[in-house]
Amino acid sequence: MRILVVCGAGASSTFVAQRLRRAAESVGLDWDAAAGTESSVAAGRHDLVLIGPHLGDRLADIRRVADGPVALLPDDVFADRDGSRTLRLARSILADAGETPKGTP
Repeated sequence: MRILVVCGAGASSTFVAQRLRRAAESVGLDWDAAAGTESSVAAGRHDLVLIGPHLGDRLADIRRVADGPVALLPDDVFADRDGSRTLRLARSILADAGETPKGTP
């Protein structure tokens, strides 16, 4: 599973991606979560793209260039210190999209 976490400059998304990756590992998922900017969406193939809450006005444009589901992260995502809520959100989005998450035990 390849997940891209997008923010304006890629800084705050790094924290979210690291926490999401650790949360996935803690439940046995072999997921890759990386941080990037909006231009990273079109540059790679991602199973899921998570957008920082401050980029809500860019959501439609990002969806047009993404390969998979795109979702806006909640405003309090940066308070999710262990990544567990972000992991639940990612799994829910993938399930709603009818995708079987790769790396699921």
